[in-house]
Amino acid sequence: MGRPNRTEIEALSGFGMDTITLAGPLEAKLAAMRDAGFSQVMLKANDLVGHPGGLGAAVQAVKDSGLRGTGFQVLRDFEGLSGHLHHYKVDIAKSMLEMCAALGCKVLLACSSTSVHASQDLDHIARDLRKLAMLAIPFGIRIAYEGLSWGRTINEFTTAWDVVCRADCPNLGLGIDSFHIFAAKTSLEEIDYLDPEKIFLVQLADFMWQETRTFEERMTTARTFRVFPGEGVHSEQLAELVLKLDALGYQGDYSFEVFNDDYQQMPLPMVAERARRSALWLAEDVMRRSMPLPNQMRLKTARA
Repeated sequence: MGRPNRTEIEALSGFGMDTITLAGPLEAKLAAMRDAGFSQVMLKANDLVGHPGGLGAAVQAVKDSGLRGTGFQVLRDFEGLSGHLHHYKVDIAKSMLEMCAALGCKVLLACSSTSVHASQDLDHIARDLRKLAMLAIPFGIRIAYEGLSWGRTINEFTTAWDVVCRADCPNLGLGIDSFHIFAAKTSLEEIDYLDPEKIFLVQLADFMWQETRTFEERMTTARTFRVFPGEGVHSEQLAELVLKLDALGYQGDYSFEVFNDDYQQMPLPMVAERARRSALWLAEDVMRRSMPLPNQMRLKTARA
């Protein structure tokens, strides 16, 4: 893998990788991302609590890498609970927020509940999400709420958007994940009804088959066999998705949320190179964000 040039670095600036994709120690993952030209990283709780040097050493490793934290994940099964289960999850949320703040991340990802113990009442869900957002305010953190495609009540971003609107809290917004959109077969036309200011994170991935017919198949594919944008069978839809978000006015980050058991067995630079190619495809071929360098621009003018 050659060292990224200035044009590539500019094209890559809006994209980041997820540590979930790579095997090995945190420092090696961060170095591979940086060497591939990325400037940001999506971090997970295991990066911190599983670090041999402890929480402080993990936080310092991220700071030393020079990579900006895209966000922190993931708070699961928070909303819709009552009594002792609700209090338990509030304690977990507080711990997640503290770790998120220690990393300097400004976004905490929360996934829609799969728990059979959770209420399916949308107002109850919205009330709990509002409480989570209020807990995040002292930390300066925004909550990105994502509809898992196997969520018990909320399994599409359209319903997630409904409860975000009901909660009506300035630091509560949407987390968009292309995998869940394609798995649930949600119409991309629904993107047009979103407020771009309330989309706090966009995660991108593809997969190798057209359909995931059951929740179980969606879970298995999501957790073991996602691929980078441009590598799967949904490339056209994925390009349409990012173009719709761009046209809508979304100016936030794109992170590659790629769980893949095969990539876990590959050298880090090889996987990071696949991510780099994917980001360049999206930036230069799809979104056409890459601009020529001043010398190249002058050369093109002279030739004309």
